[in-house]
Formats: sequence, C-alpha cells, structure tokens
Amino acid sequence: MIVSQLWLIDFRNHASTELRLDSGVTLITGQNGHGKTNLLEGLSLLNGHKSFRGATSESLVKSGSEFAVIRAQLIRDKREHLIEMKIVASGRSRVQLNRQVIKRFKDLSDTVSIVVFSPDDLELVKGSPGIRRNYIDEILLGFDKNFRLVKTNFDRVIKQRNNLLKQGRGRLSKELEASLSIWNSQFIELSEAISKSRTELVRDIEPLVNTFYSQVAGKKEQVKFKYETTWMDKGLGKALHEVRHEELRRGTTLVGPHRDDVIIDLNNLVSRTHSSQGEQRSLALALRLSEHTYMAQQINDSPLILLDDVFSELDEGRSKRLVECLPSAQIILTSATGTIPIGINPGKKLKVLNGRISSGEDG
Repeated sequence: MIVSQLWLIDFRNHASTELRLDSGVTLITGQNGHGKTNLLEGLSLLNGHKSFRGATSESLVKSGSEFAVIRAQLIRDKREHLIEMKIVASGRSRVQLNRQVIKRFKDLSDTVSIVVFSPDDLELVKGSPGIRRNYIDEILLGFDKNFRLVKTNFDRVIKQRNNLLKQGRGRLSKELEASLSIWNSQFIELSEAISKSRTELVRDIEPLVNTFYSQVAGKKEQVKFKYETTWMDKGLGKALHEVRHEELRRGTTLVGPHRDDVIIDLNNLVSRTHSSQGEQRSLALALRLSEHTYMAQQINDSPLILLDDVFSELDEGRSKRLVECLPSAQIILTSATGTIPIGINPGKKLKVLNGRISSGEDG
C-alpha cells in the first residue's frame, strides 16, 4: 500500500496543505510546534481508527473553523483509491471511499493499514491496562471484520448496561433485574468472543515480540505475553453475580474484557514495574515491529509506517538496530533536527513551518 498524495484543510494548524509522498521514505523536518506530528496524525486517521494522540474531533479542527478535511490518494493491489474525510468539530463526521459513503470509519481498515511509532509508545509497557487493550484491539480491528462487529456491539451493550445500573441508584427492583438479565446475556456472549480473539492474538504475536526484542535490545532475553482476566476461570455469569451489589452501588460494570490486561514479562519479571527504561523502550519498539509484521501477514500487504520523532528518544545502538529491523514499506518520519540514523535514505525531504510545507532536497 502506498499513499501518494495528502491534502489537509483546516486540520490542526494546517489551513491548506498539499504534499506528495515518496513511495519509499519521506522525511519531514521542522521545529517543535510547527505541525510535523499533525501531518502524521492526519495520515494515521486514514485507517478509520482514533487519533494516536487521543485527540477529540473538536481538537482536530483548526480554531475558528467548523470542520476539517483530510483527502488522500493511495494505491493498493494496483488499484487507485480516494479517501475524503470531513471531521466536524461539533456533530457527526463523515467519510467517503471512492466517492461512496462509508458508514463506519473503522471499515477504512479494509483499504488502509498503518502502524505508528511514537515516543509515547513507552506507555504500552509502563502505562495503564487500557493502553495495552487498545494496542491489541487496534491490531484486530485492522484485519478482522467479525471483531469489528463484535466490538461495536460490545460497546453498545456495555453502555446500555451501565445506564441501567445507574438508574438503579443502588437498589435492584424486579424490573431492573429483568432488564439486566437480558443485557447480561448479550454482554457475556460478546465478552467471551472478545476475550477469545484477544487471547489468540497475544499467543500468536508473542514469538514476534521475542524476536524483535532481541534484535532491538541487542541481547537475548525471554519475553512473555499473557492475556489476564479476573473472570475467565469462574465464568462471567458467576463473576457478574458476585459483584452485583457493588455494581449497583457504583453504577458501572466492574468485570469483563473492558477491565482485562495484557501482562508483559521480561525474564519472568513484570516489565511495567521491574524493567529499566531502556528495556521498556526496546519492548515498545518490539511491539510496534511485531504489529507491522503480523498485520502484513494478515492482509498480504505492507502497512504504511509513521515514525514520529522516534530516533530522538533512542541511543545510538538502539537507533541502529531499529533501522536494521524496519521492513520494506513506505515510511514517513519526522525529525526536529533533520538528523536521522545511517541506513535511512529519504527519497523526499519536506520542511514544515507554521503549518506550511516547503520542499527540501529530493534524494
């Protein structure tokens, strides 16, 4: 897959930006705060996932504007595609693929596959369970249509279930019990499907993480991946029954896949608390490299790689080894200094100043 051209209109600080991308490596330079990461963010939204910066639609739209527009031309399977996205600051955003309306943004993943490397990826290892759940889910959403449907239905069901729990105000009436019974049945079915998909993915990706960790860290150590639940062994129905009174009191669902975690062990120690920052950063890079390799295997194509000023956070050794691990793919990377490791040879260089693009020297 190759993204050949990108347009941004009133997106972040880009009032009107148009750029052509190299099919190999494009380097984007510029001082911090001038819009380098905004460009990568615009590109990253093309797969229909949420912003890798956790941004709301309102924050994506340039101040003073009602909406932002992202347009992109790309080639996949020797076919040209046009994506047109209208992000509304307050209201419903819309997207078209080849002039046809797409009902669900996530379905863009059938056409666009992207892996983002960011300095914030350290949180994949040391951050909250939700960050690791999102990592697993975004991989699944990228190729598994059934998982997309299950996840959409799960989000709807848990929202309805939480609303019912709040309405109870700590008391379980007969009407509430009957309604909860109906929603519990759907919640359990969808939760088991989500857990199964996540468990299988964690199992499948573990060998890749081990391989890439050894390559990036420059030493052989054992990485273990484990999908952890508090309800699987006893069954979700029983687990829900055990916490029913506490759920009513707090007005929220306390057990299920939305509370699960992915445990990452390094040499039989929990990496979140026992690994050094260097080890954690190597693990984070291994996770992203594994994501790209696994996705490429599933879709029989190479996802676009976005590297957001990643090398500024790495020592010389890890930078060199990361370059050696990067697959053959279209790569767009940013750098505040313009300094990049040996082995990366940009075919195009662009500069960003106050949300405006100027061409650098072509390679």
